[in-house]
Amino acid sequence: MRLASILAGGAAAVLLLVSGCGGSGSSHGDAIAFVSTRDGDYAVYGMNADGSEQGRLTDERGDTSTPAGTTFQIAPAYAPDGSKIAFASAREGSLDVYVMDADGSGTRPLTSGPSNETEPAWSPDGSQLAYQNDQNGDHVFVMGADGAGSHRLTTDLAPEIEPAWSPDGRWIAYSRRLPGSEIREIWTVHPDGSGRHKVTDLQGAAYAPAWSPDSRTIAFSGRTGTKAFQLYAIGVDGNGLRRLTQASEDAFEPAWSPDGQTIAYSRAGSIVTIDAGGANVSVLTDPDGNDSSPDWNPHPAEGEEPS
Repeated sequence: MRLASILAGGAAAVLLLVSGCGGSGSSHGDAIAFVSTRDGDYAVYGMNADGSEQGRLTDERGDTSTPAGTTFQIAPAYAPDGSKIAFASAREGSLDVYVMDADGSGTRPLTSGPSNETEPAWSPDGSQLAYQNDQNGDHVFVMGADGAGSHRLTTDLAPEIEPAWSPDGRWIAYSRRLPGSEIREIWTVHPDGSGRHKVTDLQGAAYAPAWSPDSRTIAFSGRTGTKAFQLYAIGVDGNGLRRLTQASEDAFEPAWSPDGQTIAYSRAGSIVTIDAGGANVSVLTDPDGNDSSPDWNPHPAEGEEPS
């Protein structure tokens, strides 16, 4: 369950104050982008894969005296070539999708209007973005990387959120709520809207699908009953479900490293990593920063990928 999805339903159309228009210029790693409120507002930060060189990427600041300051800069997603980061922002009132250069400069909007648009996910060739739009209910849309040609992906009446594009380009995974129920499962659909089908059968809540680099496995955050959210992994064919985390705190927002060996996620205000088998937990950031929404750079600087 991603921060943007939690907040989007209640995001009010309020104005935010903006200062600055470029990158922060502070020292930061570029292996993982994430969201933090350590400076008061929600902003995008970068760090190395081991948690070193944490620094702010974005100069723009939300007005922290307003509720919408909590959605000022969220849900970062690196482009496949690592040159850009898409994200969502409520700086003009409702949430819209923006894109900026990977150093935080050159920010520009890709969507506009009264609906809330968030959770951008790049196609593997970088030419398109899938995203979540709450126009007439939450659904998955696709648009060009320049914001043109936006269209709804499926005609399903069920709420659909948190799209994730498979690295091989064949599928878009998303979280779908069963109409009239609180049950959510992970589904997949081809980018042309065909072939949609259910992947998980958790009979609980399944959020935030994330693809392994080989497109064979989907990690997600899920729970059954009233237990804490845990990370799970499942084959794209729906087989081989396994639980990755065993913590008492909720585990959200999984993201695979480019080499497929490590998964970053958010837990109790920190960015945490585990290996793909669920072992070797490492806490990368201080929980006091209220950090969330990690995303790996497909092409970080040399030596920044996990060993």
